[in-house]
This record gives sequence, structure tokens and C-alpha cells, in this order.
Amino acid sequence: MEFRPMRRSKQELSREECIEILMQEPRGVLSVLGEGGYPYGMPMNHYYHDDGCLYFHCGRAGHRLDALKANDRVSYCVMDRGVRPEGEWAYNVQSVIIFGRMEIIDDAEMIADICYKLSRQFTDDESYISKEIAAFGA
Repeated sequence: MEFRPMRRSKQELSREECIEILMQEPRGVLSVLGEGGYPYGMPMNHYYHDDGCLYFHCGRAGHRLDALKANDRVSYCVMDRGVRPEGEWAYNVQSVIIFGRMEIIDDAEMIADICYKLSRQFTDDESYISKEIAAFGA
């Protein structure tokens, strides 16, 4: 599908700048088409893999998975921390908005690998990561 171009094209980031934000900022808002046709957005942690894909971890049941099973189209928004110019109240932020399709992975080895890489963004505590993956990862 062809998506409409940005209206304010002078603010459009390059692909490289988008990837940099996705690699530096580990959180965003994932939006799916929820029950009754209502959008359902939730904060998520993501991992940007060198294969060009974003990976997420979530529970094994719930509204998000039900929505994805019914419709795999998603939108994901990530923004940087922004900068506030001297004397201004508003932050200038850069954001990345992604449209795509999401699939549920059921390969236990791949799930464990991605969960490990995602977890490393938040902690270096190997025993904690291993314990969490053993309990919830695969």
C-alpha cells in the first residue's frame, strides 16, 4: 500500500535518522485495530534488529494478541527525548511513525534470543535476564 507523504516534508527525517531513533529510544506506542473497530494503543518496549525489523515482547493472551490475530495491520510511534531551546517551554522532538504488519513468532529459540537482546537495552544483569526469559520468554 502507498502511504500519503508527510505534509510538512521539510521536517521529514532520513531513513538513517529514523533508524538511529529506533535504536536509541527503546519505547513507543503500538496501535492496533481493537474490538468494535476502535484503535487500541499501548506503550511498548521494542528492539530494532539489524534485519530491519522491530521486535516486541508481550504476554501470551489479551486484547493486543486478540486484535493482532483479527487484523495484523499496526502503527508504531517512537519519539526522541527532544530538546528545549533556551527560554522556550516547548520541546522540539523528532518522531518515527511506522505502518506495517505484525506477525506473532512461535519459534522458542528466536523468542529467547530477541527477549535477551531487548532486555539488554535496560539491564546488564545476566542472572535477572536469564530468570525472566526462563519464566516468561518462551
